[in-house]
Amino acid sequence: MPFIDLALSRRLERAEGQACRAFAEARSRLDPASGATSMECAGAYAIFDGIDSPVTQTFGLGLFEEATPAALGQIERFFVDRGAKVQHEVSPLAGVVTADRLCGRGYRPIEMSSVLFRGVEAPERSDRGVVVRVAGAEDAALWADVNIRGWAHGHPELTEFLEEVGALMTARAQTVCFIAESGGQAGAAGALFVHDGVALFAGAATVPEWRHRGLQSALMRERMLYAYEHGCDLAMMVAEVGSQSQRNAERAGFAIAYTRTKWGAALRGR
Repeated sequence: MPFIDLALSRRLERAEGQACRAFAEARSRLDPASGATSMECAGAYAIFDGIDSPVTQTFGLGLFEEATPAALGQIERFFVDRGAKVQHEVSPLAGVVTADRLCGRGYRPIEMSSVLFRGVEAPERSDRGVVVRVAGAEDAALWADVNIRGWAHGHPELTEFLEEVGALMTARAQTVCFIAESGGQAGAAGALFVHDGVALFAGAATVPEWRHRGLQSALMRERMLYAYEHGCDLAMMVAEVGSQSQRNAERAGFAIAYTRTKWGAALRGR
């Protein structure tokens, strides 16, 4: 396993930042009136995907260049001018100077997440009657439907949001969507975003009636095989600290690289 240092964090944070940037680009293509856009400042990606989108934030602050007061001011204007809150996902490898500067500007921690990683290797084949295939353009609606049914179970209020996300995920550049089938029926969906040798695992969901039948394990295995065959050496996932998602990732061989902090400030509309 690679040593957990600044170079590793740069690769992981850049991969997720690029994934979110591509997400906003997909929204801009599908809905030009949304105003979705992004910019790079002091090595960080600032992404606007809508006022209430979880993608609207920065990635890589303080990792590639110093987060100077001037750079922070420019980034803050980017969000405030669009009526959005200013939020930064910050790796601990960005150092104390970055955290201290955010504190000095009135930011506070609002969320923590586990960034997990593992090496990519060819997985062993397993035959449990589950077939996993790459979703083509003709499968976009099916992939989105499975994803919605998996995530919205018990939370119907999320349906509209998930419909949006499904359309954007299948349209996002550098993204490969997968469907897991058993008995000819689609029961689980997942996605993979590939950037600079890093495979970001995301979007995995199983519809309730198909859970505990090995579909998620098969999705993980086939996505890992795809990453291996396409030259990736690192796989990553991001999960809520101490969550079931983190537990599942660790069972799949992922280890926690570091705990990341999201910083927020009440700057919207100022």
